[in-house]
Amino acid sequence: MAENGAAAEQPQVKLNVINQFIRDLSFENILAQKGVDGEVTPDVNVQVNLDAKKRQVENQYEVAIKLNITSTNKGDENTKLFLLEVDYVGLFNIEGVAEDQLHPFLLIECPRLLFPFLRRVVSDITRDGGFPPLNLETIDFLALYRQELQRRQTESQAPVA
Repeated sequence: MAENGAAAEQPQVKLNVINQFIRDLSFENILAQKGVDGEVTPDVNVQVNLDAKKRQVENQYEVAIKLNITSTNKGDENTKLFLLEVDYVGLFNIEGVAEDQLHPFLLIECPRLLFPFLRRVVSDITRDGGFPPLNLETIDFLALYRQELQRRQTESQAPVA
């Protein structure tokens, strides 16, 4: 009976995706604009930033994944091939998550749900922009969250000059 009582005390987590959309998108085909002589071997650099905030409606949150993707010619980092910046947002209704667990939930679980759709956008944009489709590797949002916590902790411990 104790097991049933403990299970009843823990609230059921409810997560609904209300909407998802591209807030901002920029793609520049620098290769086509400037032209490059000879063989091109792309080297892709992906930077990921996450943001989450409470909306005015109760239990609703906005989570954004911001990607900055730069492709350069291997061996010649000064020759940019393309630049893609995208701000992809999801609106979520979340209930039953403890207050101390809400921050990691918003920055780990919500981006996991959005990522497959963002991956498709990136693939389509690079293909439509004149390059082979860029199929992003799966992003480990838990590792990103831990890195950010570590960075903030190190930053707060740094001596002030």
